[in-house]
Amino acid sequence: LWCGFVITSPAGAIYLSGDTGYGDGAIFREIGRQCPEIDVAILPIGAYEPRWFMRNQHVDPAEAVQIMLDCGAKHALGMHWGTFPLSDEGRTAPRNALAAALAGRGIEPSRFLPMEPGDVWQRFQPPSD
Repeated sequence: LWCGFVITSPAGAIYLSGDTGYGDGAIFREIGRQCPEIDVAILPIGAYEPRWFMRNQHVDPAEAVQIMLDCGAKHALGMHWGTFPLSDEGRTAPRNALAAALAGRGIEPSRFLPMEPGDVWQRFQPPSD
């Protein structure tokens, strides 16, 4: 029903988790073992409340941070949040919870960005004039 995948190319590797629960995290560590050069992980950070009901289908932002660490991604982009109500958390709650989870782990916020519709992420920034 849901799937995740890794795309590898000479330019780098991208991991897209798709909808996922965290479980014991073993699958994410295995992905990192098999694909040790993940440049960016695209991870869901929304539609996670109430936890008793959503935990098997959707990670919360703290679990998404753990997935980034487990798979060894250099960067992560938060998706699956803030477009329309799917669960009980407010529209901006995932972004705020992601910021708190990153701060709690001492991770630079620019390493995991909560992407809004229309946002663009570039791994390499062009030199400024």
